[in-house]
Amino acid sequence: MEPDHKQLVQLLPLLPLLSELGRTEHVTETAEILGVPQSTVSRALARASAVVGTELLVRDGRGVRLTPAARSLLPYIERALTEFQAGLDVVRNESDVVRGRISVSFQHTFGESTLPLLISAFRGHHPGAVFTLSQGARDSCLAELAAGDADLALTAPVAAAGRNLLSAVLYREPLRLVVHHTHPLAGSPMASVTAIRSDPFVALGPGYGLRSLTDALFREAGYRPRIAFESQDSHTARGLVSAGLGVSILPPGDDAPGWNVSLETGNLGWVEVPLDSALAFRDVGLSWRQRRAEVEPAAVRLFREMVLTEGPDLLAGLVKRRSRLTGAGGNGREA
Repeated sequence: MEPDHKQLVQLLPLLPLLSELGRTEHVTETAEILGVPQSTVSRALARASAVVGTELLVRDGRGVRLTPAARSLLPYIERALTEFQAGLDVVRNESDVVRGRISVSFQHTFGESTLPLLISAFRGHHPGAVFTLSQGARDSCLAELAAGDADLALTAPVAAAGRNLLSAVLYREPLRLVVHHTHPLAGSPMASVTAIRSDPFVALGPGYGLRSLTDALFREAGYRPRIAFESQDSHTARGLVSAGLGVSILPPGDDAPGWNVSLETGNLGWVEVPLDSALAFRDVGLSWRQRRAEVEPAAVRLFREMVLTEGPDLLAGLVKRRSRLTGAGGNGREA
């Protein structure tokens, strides 16, 4: 360590004492204000003088007075303490603001991986952050956002920007045709939407983001599907397909249980097949209400900024893994 740095290390603990002594110019009063013995103040002065290399305080009758060297040094001490206090205030302020509650409304499909990953990353920096979570259909998520019941909404498709609504895409993922493992299309490298015209279709209900996307795919194919079931989440839809009760169009599945033909599993199993359509994808993104900076809670702003700046990179591995073809067995193998 350089000699000057050694001097700083020795002097730093003494700066508050020297600052107070410069104000009072009285050892006893300084000791009382700081709540330390008078001898502690005297010894600290002696150490400071030794480090600086000159006397900082001299006796003046019954009192003491600062030496010219001390008066020259005092403004620098005050500025150093002021800057350090400002830094402490910033840190404490950031710590306090992230204790505020952050309300996020999200679609069911993002509750297993996407949102937990984002929250985990944020709480790694701000462990005091508190979240209120509400999940449901895309329409209900955006309705909660518009009504002020949610600060942020995680949806797909991403809401179009409006007068008081802002949105940003975080990532894009493909949509797959999901069929029972014995379905004729199960081994196909690719399938068209017209190929399932005669199959019972497992859809998500109206108001769900995925429903609007599949409706667009069927409009492109020129027909309406024969809807056998309307589900409220993709897990149930995948389960119905796995039981051979229909086909569906869904985002890629996570590492779900695969099929194993036996009495215990009842011949359950599903296969994902790529769709031959330029519309077979969904954009996942964040939406928020446009508010004045002084009105938006700091915790919400910090989380939103982290999601927008770091979110795409944080989620890149997840998106890549989920977008691999998941065949029978749910083992993520390429078809």
